[in-house]
Amino acid sequence: MILSASGWRKVFAESGDGEDCSPDIGYENALLCALIAETFAEYIRGRAGQKPVIALGMDSRPTGNQIADAMLRVFSSMEIGVHYVGIASAPEIMAYARSLDGFVYISASHNPIGYNGIKFGLNDGGVLPAEVESNLAENFAKKCAAAASDEYAEELLSKASDGELTLIFTLGDKYKKDSLWAYETFMRTVVSGTTDGRTQDQFFSDIKAFLKDSPIAVVADMNGSARAASIDSRFMEDAGIEFLPFNNEAGKIHHAIIPEPENLVFCADVMEDLRKDGNENVLLGYMPDCDGDRGNIVYWDEIKKKAVPLPAQTVFALSVLSESAFEIWQQTNMPGKGLLWKAISHYGKRAVAVNGPTSMRVDEICKAFGHEVFRAEVGEANVVNLAREKRDAGYLVRILGEGSNGGNITYPSSVRDPIATVFAIIKLLVIRDKKNEDGSLNKGLYHIWLEKSGQEFRYREDFTLQDVLDSLPTYTTTGVSDELAVLTVKTEDKGLLKENFQKVFLSGWEQHKEEMDAIYGIKSYSAILTNGTKERYVRPDESWNNGNGGLKIMFYDSRKDPYGYIWMRPSGTEPVFRILCDIRGDEFAAERSMLRWETSMIKKADDMG
Repeated sequence: MILSASGWRKVFAESGDGEDCSPDIGYENALLCALIAETFAEYIRGRAGQKPVIALGMDSRPTGNQIADAMLRVFSSMEIGVHYVGIASAPEIMAYARSLDGFVYISASHNPIGYNGIKFGLNDGGVLPAEVESNLAENFAKKCAAAASDEYAEELLSKASDGELTLIFTLGDKYKKDSLWAYETFMRTVVSGTTDGRTQDQFFSDIKAFLKDSPIAVVADMNGSARAASIDSRFMEDAGIEFLPFNNEAGKIHHAIIPEPENLVFCADVMEDLRKDGNENVLLGYMPDCDGDRGNIVYWDEIKKKAVPLPAQTVFALSVLSESAFEIWQQTNMPGKGLLWKAISHYGKRAVAVNGPTSMRVDEICKAFGHEVFRAEVGEANVVNLAREKRDAGYLVRILGEGSNGGNITYPSSVRDPIATVFAIIKLLVIRDKKNEDGSLNKGLYHIWLEKSGQEFRYREDFTLQDVLDSLPTYTTTGVSDELAVLTVKTEDKGLLKENFQKVFLSGWEQHKEEMDAIYGIKSYSAILTNGTKERYVRPDESWNNGNGGLKIMFYDSRKDPYGYIWMRPSGTEPVFRILCDIRGDEFAAERSMLRWETSMIKKADDMG
């Protein structure tokens, strides 16, 4: 079982086959679930008191019901109050848990269907911090290693009262309705940037008015995910968006779960069919992963006249651009109560929090808006906690996320959400230039971005999403599902592997630095380590061994501006080693070359043992 800050995961299908669609988890996995439940129950009681109340939900994987049953038995016998909501998206249960003491969510995110896992959180809207998660993992491991742990786990499962379990399941429909209401209410705040109900109503009314004159239709390949049982249809339609979901029955998973380009093609095909059938309003599509916190985007390319998946890094860059411009627009145009950054003068500093392998195009966008960029180790929990640290230090952090994985986290949310992503793009298209009564111009979001980035010459009143995409800084970045982005290594100690890589790189740099200058214009480099929320630059004579954290080599040109970087880190949720390259400009050949060079160095380091 992989125990990481992003969740505890394993193949829960009894057969041990990661592609098995069977709902059966078997005897041993049920015992593991009992010990997992006891571990969290002890933690939440120690934090919240003797009678805490938590939400428990799951994504739409077939093994979810049996895992939930085992955990509910233990929670019930330990007098943990449980609001069981059944199938729910991760953002939904995290929004609902804000009114309780915490949550347990059964999911393995984008892993294949035979996998499943557990995520824990309190009532702050996100998963537990890495250090807390580590302590829970240590306690769980001790329980598994204890003498007669199987008999002990059996006893935990047998203590539950059938009456209590029946009551929990009977109240499930009520709690599910409460959960949906809490989530919808929360997302109105996230999208509008205000907690004031009247201001929210006016904001969504304005969006609806624009869409009445210039309709937009959004297609969603739900792929049987938890979002099929969530608020998407009602939320989109209430805002005036024509919403066209398919594969929309939770639990009926039609194809691979990870929302990367190879699986976004199904959404693209439906969009193209709808266009052929005469629905010219079809502009956007998305596909969530199984837990519904990630939804990468497909858009209608007016030039190619086809639906095209947007790379994850581009989706995040668009979201950062939109929310940064919206923050500026809102200060003038939404003077009502409850604005999330009404006290902007008390901050003075603004920032975006991202993970290590987020493309540097975000750095350029943030520079245009005067925002700083801070980087954490890969893992949503790390980025969320980094944003919290920066807020405590006096920064306004409106948007954060992992560009390498797509999607975005928009404050006050602490989890990615496809609704937030879709509406970031919708706001870019909807909030356009308007003339004020005095004749002055009230600039829309795209115009604000062009002005800030020195590209105002690009602006035209009838701009499209393609125009916005063309205005983004150009970078060539390895996709997370690229076949070259995943390596299998035999060195178990990943810190040692990085020590060996350090030797190989330093030797290679001395041999090839003149060649690097001649071919790429690279003059120098920096080594950068990320662990948890901390990023630090290290000298060549310092150790690059940072355990399972991330390692980046940043390359600079003659002006000491970043040219690009190579990055590596062992996955926290899969038994693989991930690598990535990010190069300034449209430089596919350079990105491939640098990635292969990185691969060859890692292989040499791996052979050193």
